[in-house]
Parts: sequence; C-alpha cells; structure tokens
Amino acid sequence: MKVFLIGATGYIGSVVAEALLAAGHEVTGLSRSMESDDTLRSCGVNPVRADLKNPATLTVPADGIIFAGSTNDGPVDMNAMRALLTGKPFIYTSGIWILGDTHGQVFDESSPVNPVALVAWRPEAERMALAGGGVVIRPALVYGRAAGLLTMMVQSAKETGAARYVGDGETRWPLVHVEDLAELYVLALEKAKPRSMYMAADGPSYKVREIAEAASYGADAAGATQAVPVEEARKQYGALVDALVLDQQISGEKATRELGWKPHGASVLEELRYGSYAQPRNNP
Repeated sequence: MKVFLIGATGYIGSVVAEALLAAGHEVTGLSRSMESDDTLRSCGVNPVRADLKNPATLTVPADGIIFAGSTNDGPVDMNAMRALLTGKPFIYTSGIWILGDTHGQVFDESSPVNPVALVAWRPEAERMALAGGGVVIRPALVYGRAAGLLTMMVQSAKETGAARYVGDGETRWPLVHVEDLAELYVLALEKAKPRSMYMAADGPSYKVREIAEAASYGADAAGATQAVPVEEARKQYGALVDALVLDQQISGEKATRELGWKPHGASVLEELRYGSYAQPRNNP
C-alpha cells in the first residue's frame, strides 16, 4: 500500500514509518524543509512538500493516510482533515488525555470523554475522523528510544540530582512503548474496519513516583526524586500540568482482540532504569 504519513519526522511518526516499511508498504512523508527531505530519504521515506496549514498541498497520491502529527491547533488540524478524508483508509491520532481522570476505573473505547483544556478540541476532531470513515487511535503516554515526555524527568535528574514530578506522585499513568504503538498503526491500517477506535495502552498503569524513581536510577541519581507542587509547575508548563496530574487506567484489550496487537516492548521502569534513557553503565 502507498501510505501518506503526516508527522513522519516526529517521535511517533518516524517509528511508524519504520514499521510500515518493514511491513512492505511504500511511505511518503510530509516535509517542510530540505533538512526534513534528507532525513526522510535516509530512512527510505519519499518526502513531499506539504503543510497542514495549507490544505491545498495535502492532495498526495496514496492508498491510505496516517495523521500522526499535529499543529496543536484544533481548527488548523481539522481543516487539514477535511482535505484528507476522501474515503481512503485514514488513521487519526488522538490521545488518552481526552478522557480526563478515570477516578480509579479502567476506561476503554466506550467510556465518556472529559478532556483537559489542552486537548479540548480533540473530541470534535475524533468525531470528524470517524464520520469520514476513518480510524482513531488514542495512544497512552508514549515512551522508548530515549524520547518523549519522560525525558523531562531524566533531564531533571541529571541536572539537579533528583527526578522531578508534578503533584503527590500517587497518580497513575497508562503507557505504551513507541515501537508497540507503531505496530498498532500498521495493524489498524491493514485490518481495522472504518469508524473504529482503539486505545493504545499496554499493561497496568504506573504511579508517577515509581516512574520518577526509575528515571533517577537510570540517570545515576540513586533513585532521588522531588515532588513539585502543581501551582509551581503551572508557572513553567502551563496547561500541560492538568494533563500530568491525571490519574488514569486504560484498557488496550480491544486492539488485542480485534487486530491481534501483541505489545512486547520493555516496561517503562526497565526502559528508564536500564534501557534507552539510562546512562551507559550497569545500574544497581
């Protein structure tokens, strides 16, 4: 299949491109610069100059489309989606922050949404994707390959001697390894029925304090952590803080049942303490 991949140079999209190529698909990636052109070509992806802010540039010949990037501007993203929803297989990337706090329950695709302000526009974008016959994937917090949101904890441990986290550390984060997530995109492209939705979460949620401690050990900070009060963190991170303090439990069982998804990546604690995020040495 010829796939047009939006976000092909990003954290998630670049790994999705790898998985698509490994599965025998031909990938064309959105590019906005010569540097991105070179990056994509070096990975076996055909670059095409396009811009989500200019929907007229998005008419790229393809058998399927994966929207794995975002401008983080709802109206801009949805305007681009209108040009991309043409009846071909289409996958839209949402996220679990659309659910809000799950209040100790395990949420799935049928659960109600209560998005934090940062992603308040996503329910409408999801509805647009589904109404157009597309598929929606809601990734949990993505980790792996020494990238993503968890790098903030690792960096704070390296710089201050303690991995910093927001709140009391008792909130739980659902997670998914970026390589497992990429495999789900391929399965969804090949097997998912139109108007399907999938949660991309693997295994149990972990308490934020546990995650911070693993990040600290991996950064050679002996497991030291530091709690940052919400209002103090808000001065630095703004609306992101409301997402960071969500307590969530998510089930990815539907993707396993319907698509045969089988996550196999190292756990977040292993990845932080001994894997890609860790200092190049043996941890205790």
